Amino acid sequence: MDCLFSLQYKVLKCLSNNTKLLSTKKETMDFLISCFPEQKSKLADSLIVLESKGYIMMIRTKGYIVTDKGKNTVSVFENAVSELDEQPLTFIDLFAGIGGIRKGFEDIHTKCVFSCEWDKYAQKTYEANFGEIPAGDITAIKEQDIPQHDVVLAGFPCQPFSMIGKREGIDDEKGRGTLFFDVLRIIKYHKPKMLLLENVPGLLTIQKGETFKMIISLLENEGYDITWGVLDSANFGLPQSRKRVLIVGFRKDLMIGDFHLPLSNGETPKYACDILEDNPTGYSISKHLQETYLFKKDDGHPQIIDKDSKVLCKTLVASYHKIQRITGTFVRGGETGIRLLSELECKRLMGYPDNFIFPVSRTQMYHQLGNSVTVPVIKAVADEMKRAYRKTNQF
Repeated sequence: MDCLFSLQYKVLKCLSNNTKLLSTKKETMDFLISCFPEQKSKLADSLIVLESKGYIMMIRTKGYIVTDKGKNTVSVFENAVSELDEQPLTFIDLFAGIGGIRKGFEDIHTKCVFSCEWDKYAQKTYEANFGEIPAGDITAIKEQDIPQHDVVLAGFPCQPFSMIGKREGIDDEKGRGTLFFDVLRIIKYHKPKMLLLENVPGLLTIQKGETFKMIISLLENEGYDITWGVLDSANFGLPQSRKRVLIVGFRKDLMIGDFHLPLSNGETPKYACDILEDNPTGYSISKHLQETYLFKKDDGHPQIIDKDSKVLCKTLVASYHKIQRITGTFVRGGETGIRLLSELECKRLMGYPDNFIFPVSRTQMYHQLGNSVTVPVIKAVADEMKRAYRKTNQF
């Protein structure tokens, strides 16, 4: 079967299904422009290619007709597309955490074939929600033991790049920065169709930007077209400003060279007041801690919200349970007048469904959500990736 580009196939199928008499090339072009106005500049070349390959031919008084070869090609392609639609996109979930990237990427047309997360508490939460225990230490897993897959998802460890800690980068002596190379060796071996990687914005400036340049260069050298950007959760229907770097890669043979990350999911902006529940118990901050720490200075800290607060919350961090007055957001209410955000409120803040399960301690719950991605951001990027893939490669 000859390989046709997507537009050529669409033109061939359109002509095959046409019942109108197109007696001249001009009438044919006008008809096709009405069908594919956004592809106007490419239609003439598509007709030339189709005619040269024998898929269509011009007959006087009848115009362009689709040859038997063309009709057979349409039939074969339609069968191939039908079979393709039945096959889900397979993906692997590396450095999975509690499954936030998976939660945003997974749908009825996808299938997870491997997951990996070393933290035993995160593994518990992952199992409770996805029904599987992720494999442990990625450095001990051979790439050939990982099932073949179409997509790599990876929120590779952010600690070496975060602005909160020391900025060691790729040469982190503890080895965490070098875990990116475990992602790379898996990509090198399996050559998946697509990549979706996530990290903190500090990645862009660590070692004066050399770390990020190296990462992009290494991915491109493996044969991927790379698009990246910094997306803010506040633009995706969540009431916090939480910026993260998203890196998307398409294997070059897929010819998806003009991909753009979504800057929003179009949802109505939300504020702190939109996520608060009514009087949850057990989250109160003691009067003693309020007097001796939280309100020890009259400097506008900490941020206190209630059901009238049309503001964004502070970025939820993994150390939220430590009740930090500068970085924390707290709620007016509870037994002592001020309380922590509840589990349900934190889930809503991060875009997780209300029924997401945390079979761990409250401290671990805050830690896990503070380290997580925001689900709506991942979903918006994933949906755009799938749309671009299917648009270009379904034919």
